[in-house]
Amino acid sequence: MSEKIKVKAIVDKPVYQEYLESTDYGLGMKNKNQKELLKKSEVNMDQVDAVKYIEEEYPETAKSFKEIQKEQYELFCRKQMDYGPKNISVGTDLRTDEDVKLSLTGLWFRINDKIERLKQLVVLDKVAQNEPMIDAFSDLSVYGIIAQIVHRKKWGR
Repeated sequence: MSEKIKVKAIVDKPVYQEYLESTDYGLGMKNKNQKELLKKSEVNMDQVDAVKYIEEEYPETAKSFKEIQKEQYELFCRKQMDYGPKNISVGTDLRTDEDVKLSLTGLWFRINDKIERLKQLVVLDKVAQNEPMIDAFSDLSVYGIIAQIVHRKKWGR
């Protein structure tokens, strides 16, 4: 008895439908009969290899994403060498929920500063004097990752 795999395809996105119809959904199906059987079945999108899909369908986007992550990680490391972890943990060891909340509040202020900066540059078309727009976007993404590390109580460890 074969197991049915449920489909949660994004029907308003033709590219996803084409992918579903033309591949084995990243499930490693090699046999044509297996693929045909799978196409007649339902496919659970949770079982689709999202990384494989994006890297095949949007290779330049995927490559750029990885390059930017690497650049940001290197910048993060250089800045951490300068600042150390206490600037984010506000001098605490992030062991209590209160310490985490204090740190996340500090990150919220930093993120809010970047959002306001972007509002000036993007929405209101102001000219950058000291920080290019792209730097603010970069800082936002790094602060988002830092906030997740703080939330997991792994910051500075």
